Amino acid sequence: MAKKTVEVICEILSERIQHGEFDEDRRLPSERTLSQQFMTTRITLREALRQLEAQGVIYREVRRGWFIAPPRLVYNPLHHSHFREMAQAQGRHTSTELISAGLQPASSDVAHQLGITPGSEIICIRRLRHVDGRAVLYVENSLNPGYFPGLLEKDLTGSLTDLYQRDYGLHYGGVRFTVFPGPLPAFAAGRLHVSPGSPGLFIDRTNRDQYGRIIDCDHEYWRYDALCIDVAVGSGSDTNWPPFHTRTTQG
Repeated sequence: MAKKTVEVICEILSERIQHGEFDEDRRLPSERTLSQQFMTTRITLREALRQLEAQGVIYREVRRGWFIAPPRLVYNPLHHSHFREMAQAQGRHTSTELISAGLQPASSDVAHQLGITPGSEIICIRRLRHVDGRAVLYVENSLNPGYFPGLLEKDLTGSLTDLYQRDYGLHYGGVRFTVFPGPLPAFAAGRLHVSPGSPGLFIDRTNRDQYGRIIDCDHEYWRYDALCIDVAVGSGSDTNWPPFHTRTTQG
């Protein structure tokens, strides 16, 4: 049986990507240009592009087009390294955009996580994190202000983990880490340059300090194609395991 046109397009585009054809700016030609090159309809071409996107080969940004996907960040929740440290250890460049920071009443969910009364005042910090120039994570940090006097006057574009230790003598002593795959809400999707409802990963963290006190919680919204969670459990150190290799295809 002859291969479908979609499969042929996927194979040819994958080969062109592997051969470095689009390495200069990592952007694919427009859908119109590609449909002309393959002498096919936009509908067929988009089906092929979506298949390559599902495999982690390419990704799309709203109103910008299609790009070659970089390797996923490898995230080990058992490590207490912060975002920048984690990314830099993997040879990646990071930057942070502060969207907003201020005091607000705690929602019932956040109050439950922090162990405080709903409506109590909390510090809420909203930030957008980039890896190699690409927005990959929208995060809302909710802090108990009793542990962080004067925090809103400080530089919040760097590592909060470092800030806690340097200015308040606090470091994380325990964490609860929950992952929910699902559609990205509109407020996060827009920041990540994807359509609302696009697949994503929601990571819910509740953090205790070295004294066992709950000091903050994080709501993290990740592009699904930007992250891989890798955990090694058992005797011995991480060095006893082969280095993790990020796959470009699923299954």
